[in-house]
Order: sequence, then structure tokens, then C-alpha cells
Amino acid sequence: MNNTSAIEVEELTKVYGKTPVVDDVSFSVRRGEIFGLLGPNGAGKTTTLEIIEGLRKPTSGRVRVCGLDTVKQAEEIKPIIGVKLQSTYFFEVMTVKETVDIFRVYYGKGAVPTQQLLKDADLTDKAKAPVSRLSGGQKQRLALALALVNNPEVVFLDEPTTGLDPQSRLYLWDMVSNLRKAGKTILLTTHYMEEADRLCDRVAIIDHGKLLGCKSPQEWKRETLKVNSTIKFHLNNGHSNGTDFDELSKVGQVERNNSSIVVRTDEPYQALFRILDVSRSQDIRISDLSLQEATLEDVFIHLTGRGLRA
Repeated sequence: MNNTSAIEVEELTKVYGKTPVVDDVSFSVRRGEIFGLLGPNGAGKTTTLEIIEGLRKPTSGRVRVCGLDTVKQAEEIKPIIGVKLQSTYFFEVMTVKETVDIFRVYYGKGAVPTQQLLKDADLTDKAKAPVSRLSGGQKQRLALALALVNNPEVVFLDEPTTGLDPQSRLYLWDMVSNLRKAGKTILLTTHYMEEADRLCDRVAIIDHGKLLGCKSPQEWKRETLKVNSTIKFHLNNGHSNGTDFDELSKVGQVERNNSSIVVRTDEPYQALFRILDVSRSQDIRISDLSLQEATLEDVFIHLTGRGLRA
């Protein structure tokens, strides 16, 4: 086991019938990092996560968490990991405090104090409220608090912000960032590319059970797309077939479809200045001018031809 790795996945395969859902996947997660596992529905990411958590057994391959084999040493792993599943079902009539207290019983003296868990999840003022009265965001924070009862070294988050409003999502992001500051290792799956881009140190992309690669969000965009920004605009006064903007090829990749022009570039501001200079000097009216940074969604579409929610 590499001392810098909290999780090591080696040649992992899971087959149902004759169909490989996870196909020879290998990667490692460094201690203290937030690691994202991305892919469309049915790509194999949740199965991979469940095998690492010890909820499923692999057909072949090996997984180690903090040096422990997830099949041979499953019982030793449970006390050092925390898991937040996609859906957590509560006893709705119980209060928030009662719910946390019940989970703490399983870990005895090693459990994090209830008051601390409620404070970290911003649920102190809801301690005596029945779970049924919590909002969706509050229930997600409660589910994360329960995953942290045992003060785990490694935390697994399976689509932690699905269905949340923007404010609730931002608060959960802060909770996840604070976990890293506390030295936790976090492995998460998500369908929100902004979430992965903002939180993750590195991202592994999976499709059809195959690992396409593992890089930082910046490396994915730079090495896969070769550019970091896209400029789009329309020509409005009869220049759709002209070559007035050919010189933009000096600062990026130019795509033209009649009056619509797309420029992919690493020098967005230089490209913008050139567009405006040409527009002014040649009396070309343009509209719908927009500048957008490259995203992980762009990367995935480039690699597979479909979006991450496909």
C-alpha cells in the first residue's frame, strides 16, 4: 500500500451475467483529497463506489482502503469509513437529535458528540424537530452528519446534492470543503459538473464501465480540449459567407456555420479584441457575443459524444 494513497483500485471488474458493468478499472485516491468519479447513468460509477465501500464484491480485481482489503478485511474497514448513499431513509417521526443519537450508539465512546455533528451540519436549531419537518437540503445535511458519526478517515458521497436548491447545494459544498480541511479523504460521484470542477482535486471519468482517465479538472480541459474558452457570436449584415474573421485562426480554432461563428481559444481576451477590431474596421455588426470557459461537461461530450446525464 502506498502511504500517500487512501484508496487503491486495481484491475477492478464486475460482471452481471455476461455483461461487464465495471471493466478493468484502476485508480488511486490520495490521502486528504477530494476525488470525483464521473460518468453518465449506467456507466458503472455507482457500482464501482459500492465495491470500494464494501457493499458489493468484485468479480475480479482488488480494492484497498487505508491499506485494508475490502473483501478480506471488510469488518476492519467499517469503523474508518463514512458513507452517504444517494438516498437516505429516516424514521420521520423521530427528532433530528434522536436520529443522530441512535447512530452514535453503534460507535460507543469513539462517536463524535451529537452537538458537534448538529453544529457542523447547521442543524442545532432543528435538534428537537421531527425529521419529517426538514427541508430537502436539511435532510441531506443530516444524512452527511450521520456519515460522520464515527469520525471516519475516508468519506464516500454518492451524488450528495441531487435535487437541492442552489443555496442548499452551496452549503453542502462548504461542508465537504471543511471535511478536507479536517484531513478527511473524500470520494464523491456527481452529475453536477460545476460541483466537480469546484470541489475536486482530481476527477476520474468512466463510460461503459471503462476508465477514460484520471486528471485534475484543469488538466482534463487543457489536455482534452486544447483550449480553455469558447467565444460565440452572430454576423448580422450580410457577411455570412465572407472571410472577414479568418485572422482569428491565429488565436484559436474557428468554426463557422453560415452567420454563426465559434472560436475556441487559450487567449480569450486577445480573441475578443480582434473580433471587436474587425467588426469596427469593416463595419460588421455582430450580436449574441458570449465568452464561456471550457467545462467538464464539454470534456465528456468531446470524449463520448453524449452528456453526463445521458
